[in-house]
Amino acid sequence: MQDTTASRTSPGAPSRASAPLSLLVLGGTRFVGRALVEAALAAGHRVTLFNRGRTAPGLFPAAATGVETVLGDRTADLSALAGRRWDAVVDVAGYHPEVVRRAVDALRGRAGRYVFVSSLSVLADQATAQDEDGRLLSPDDDLAPHQLYGARKAACERIVLDAFGERADVVRPGLIVGPHDPTDRFAYWPRRFRRGGRVLLPGDPADPAQFIDVRDLARWILGCAAGRHGGVHHVTGRPLPFGAFFAACRALVNPAAEPVWVGTEALLRAGAEPWMGVPMWIGAPECAAVNLVDTSRALAAGLTLRPLAGTLADTLAWDTARGGPAPGEEGLSAAAERRLLAATA
Repeated sequence: MQDTTASRTSPGAPSRASAPLSLLVLGGTRFVGRALVEAALAAGHRVTLFNRGRTAPGLFPAAATGVETVLGDRTADLSALAGRRWDAVVDVAGYHPEVVRRAVDALRGRAGRYVFVSSLSVLADQATAQDEDGRLLSPDDDLAPHQLYGARKAACERIVLDAFGERADVVRPGLIVGPHDPTDRFAYWPRRFRRGGRVLLPGDPADPAQFIDVRDLARWILGCAAGRHGGVHHVTGRPLPFGAFFAACRALVNPAAEPVWVGTEALLRAGAEPWMGVPMWIGAPECAAVNLVDTSRALAAGLTLRPLAGTLADTLAWDTARGGPAPGEEGLSAAAERRLLAATA
C-alpha cells in the first residue's frame, strides 16, 4: 500500500549532478516533459529541446534557463539535429512506430542512451496483475479501438530496444498525476472535497488506485538517462485502496464533506462511462487489474515515491492558482454528479 503520510525514502530536491549530462528531450514543454526539464535543470544538466514550438513555447527561455530549443517536426524532418551528440535522448512524445523509428535512425550514433517513455497500456492482459514480462499488444492483433494506443506504444518499444540494445530504457508509467496535469482525473478529487456537501465516491472502498507523481517519474527518467537503470520497468506507485485515497483528500481539505459511496454496478446501470466516467474509476471487468501492476522491479532499483499528502496539496495549490479547469473540461461536472447521485439513490 502506498503510504499516505511518508514515502519509503524521502525524495527531497534533485541532487546536483556529479557529471552534468547533455540531454536531448523530444517534446519537453507539456506535462511529463515539463517536469523532466525542471528536474534536469535543478540537477545541473544541459538540456536541448526538439519540438514544434506550439505548446508553451516560452516556458524555458534560453537566457534565463540555459535551455536550447531547436524547432522542427519529428514526423517529417530531424535534420536540424544533424552533427550533434548527446549523452542521452529522452522521448516523451513518441506515439507512432514510424515516427519513433525516424528518431531512432537519426540519433542511433549520436546519443549514448535512448530513454523511451511508454505506457502500461502496452500490456495485453489488463484483467490480471502483470510484471514487465507480460505479453504485449501487437498492431497485428484483432484490437478494440481503445487498444490501438497501447499496441502502437508496444511497437515503439521494440524499435527502441532493437536499435539501442543495452543502451535503451523503456519507462512504463500508468496514471500520472500532479501539478500541470492536462487531464482532470486527479485534481478533481481534492477540489471536489473542498467544495463539500455530498461527494459521490465510485466503486468500493477496497478497490485499488495506482498512480505516480509526475515529479517522481521525472526523477526516475533522469536516472535512466544517467545509466542507473537499464531495460524495461513499470514505473508507477504502489496500489492503495480507494477508501484510503479519498480519506486523505477529505482529511486534507474538508473533513465535513459527506462521502456517498456508489457501487460499480449501480454506476454502470446509471450510464456512467466505465473508463473514468467518474475520475480515476474503472468499471470494465477486462481492466480489473489496471491498478494492480507489479512495480517490484523498479522499487528494487531505487524508485522513490513522495507522500500522497504532498502530491494532493501541491496539485490542489496548482489547480487553485490556475482557476480550476475550463468549463466543460472538469473530470465530472456538478450537474453530472447530481444526476448520478439521483439515479443511484
